[in-house]
Amino acid sequence: MKYKIIDLFAGPGGLGEGFASLDEGKTFEIAVSAEMEASAHKTLTLRSFYRLAKYSAADEKPIRAYYNYCNSLVGLHPSEAEPLLWKKASAEANQLTLGKSEHNQELDRLIERSNLNQEETVLIGGPPCQAYSLVGRSRNMGKTDYVPEGDHRHFLYREYLRILHESKPAIFVMENVKGILSSKVDGRLIFHDILRDLTDPGKALGLRSDKKYNIHSLVSDTHFGPEMEPSSIDPRSFTIHAEDYGIPQARHRVILLGVRSDFPYDGKLNLTPVEDRLSVRFALEGVPPLRSKLSKADDPKSWRDTVVALGQALQVEASNKDLPNTAAALKDAVDAVPADLLTGTLRYAKTTKHVAGQAVYERWVQDSQMKVWLNHETRSHMDSDLGRYIFAAAFGKMAGYSPKGHTEFSLSGLAPAHANWTTGKFADRFRVQVYDRPSTTVTSHISKDGHYFIHPDPSQCRSLTVREAARLQTFPDNYFFQGNRTQQFHQVGNAVPSLLANQIAKICKAILTSPR
Repeated sequence: MKYKIIDLFAGPGGLGEGFASLDEGKTFEIAVSAEMEASAHKTLTLRSFYRLAKYSAADEKPIRAYYNYCNSLVGLHPSEAEPLLWKKASAEANQLTLGKSEHNQELDRLIERSNLNQEETVLIGGPPCQAYSLVGRSRNMGKTDYVPEGDHRHFLYREYLRILHESKPAIFVMENVKGILSSKVDGRLIFHDILRDLTDPGKALGLRSDKKYNIHSLVSDTHFGPEMEPSSIDPRSFTIHAEDYGIPQARHRVILLGVRSDFPYDGKLNLTPVEDRLSVRFALEGVPPLRSKLSKADDPKSWRDTVVALGQALQVEASNKDLPNTAAALKDAVDAVPADLLTGTLRYAKTTKHVAGQAVYERWVQDSQMKVWLNHETRSHMDSDLGRYIFAAAFGKMAGYSPKGHTEFSLSGLAPAHANWTTGKFADRFRVQVYDRPSTTVTSHISKDGHYFIHPDPSQCRSLTVREAARLQTFPDNYFFQGNRTQQFHQVGNAVPSLLANQIAKICKAILTSPR
């Protein structure tokens, strides 16, 4: 018997991956997942096929079909190679926009058809976060006609609430950005309303109140029940700092664990912290070096000549301004710039032998059957940005932190043509990821440009690839992101780290299997 998962606002499937891959697929399986964006839905469906092929197929033919597709330009798509299993994967992963009447009805039909047992069901997911995030709210404040009460994204959680009321799962897991803790509508903290509503979803929807929930923090003893007042708790206690739990990224997210009130459980509900945080260096170990692409003439010699010339000019200026450490760091960077780096591709051939790692992270991401690096292709960058990138990476390697704004981007040509550059508002506009600490939060903004996600190796002089961002998000190397590169970045940035989700799944398993 497997416990069933309903996955809402699924994105490319990071949260679902953590659950469905627990115990080699023996504990959980996804009954229904829903995602509105087309490219993310394609990724979600392909991943569903992978898990069905690996964990449920009667023979090895389907999983061979998956690897053939991943490893070869001429490999048949799984929909052609294994149409029956692909049909099953497509029935699991659905492209639905929650909030649209006809899509809500379709989701209800799919859940009803799954014939789920409430005692053996977990609801997971998180509503889109743009209306809650600090960056999103800053953008909204700049819109003269923006009214928070009229932003439907504030209330998409009610679609989650509706399914919670109708399916009455034993457990739910809801994830969102930290900004949800301070977001307000009508002058009220929306997080307080969300907590209250989730404890009694029927009452919140104006329907019959039958099942209630206790909401627990995964990192403290804080809990919130139906009869409690939200003002009595510290909402920050629901924030998970992912870097404390084996994720090589300082990702801080609110994750709520809801357990139905008639489903008592007294065991451990907290994640287990790691002793040593994982670094960017550890996460990117083995991923092959690439050079950036040039916006103009793009060939290895033109690229090297451009980067070397920019780096040497900065080095000379640093020496003239009596910045010897910066000058030395730039010289080392320039001397290390290779002449033969490639720019990668959707399937970039592996040239080194697979070496099995022993750490939990390594076992999670590596796959000896992968003959290529998926989604490992660089962006094109303007010459002016290449100068900023080699400076930022060289500085980060020297100082151990990313340079800040106009005070440290003080050499000629490094300041962007932006009126507010010297105000301090854009101090982190160009941010290098430092090798020996966890990365900063990988966000959907990585789909816009690479300025916040500069590779720590100055000799590569570029932003991160999708695969490198996926490594920081703990997606396995056999996770094939679909769509164009911008869409792939967006999917990775919006996802829940799958290894973190796997740890949450273990806690949910302990609750479901405990004696009652």
